[in-house]
Amino acid sequence: MKKLLILALLSLSFSCDSSAQKKTTEVKESFPITKSEAEWKAELTKEQYHILREAGTERPFSSPLNKNHKKGTYHCAACDSPLFKSEHKFDSGTGWPSFDRVIEGNVAFGTDTKIGYVRDEEHCANCGGHLGHVFNDGPKETTGKRHCINGAALVFVPAEE
Repeated sequence: MKKLLILALLSLSFSCDSSAQKKTTEVKESFPITKSEAEWKAELTKEQYHILREAGTERPFSSPLNKNHKKGTYHCAACDSPLFKSEHKFDSGTGWPSFDRVIEGNVAFGTDTKIGYVRDEEHCANCGGHLGHVFNDGPKETTGKRHCINGAALVFVPAEE
C-alpha cells in the first residue's frame, strides 16, 4: 500500500498539468481593419486567402509581379494599403517579388517559427494580412534587407504618367 501511495504521488507531480507541457497561445494583434473569416473568404481569391489569412506561401516564380518592372506602388491585396514602391524592388533570384525597404508604418513585423527556425514575418499593418518574410541578404549598397513577398498578397498600382 505504501508503494502504491508513493507511485500515486509521483504520478500526480508529473501530471498533464506540468508546466513543461503547457501550450502557449499567441496573442493575436488587433489591426485597424478586421473582418470575419467568412468576409475575407468572400473578398479574396482562394490563393490570396491562403497566403494573407493562413500565412501560406505561393510557389516560387509563379507570380507575374516577380518580373514586373513598371513604375508604381505595390498595395495589400486585402485592404489596398500601399506597402512597397517599385523603385525599391530588385531581382533577388529567389522567385518572389523582393524589395529592399517598406513604406514606413504600413508593414508590421512578427516572429515565425513554423518551419523549425526563427524568421522575421511581415504583415500588412492595416489588416494583418501575411505578406512574407524579411532577410538580411539584400543589396549591400542600399539597406541590406530582402523583403521576400508573396505576389498574390500584392496588387500593383501603376504610377500616373
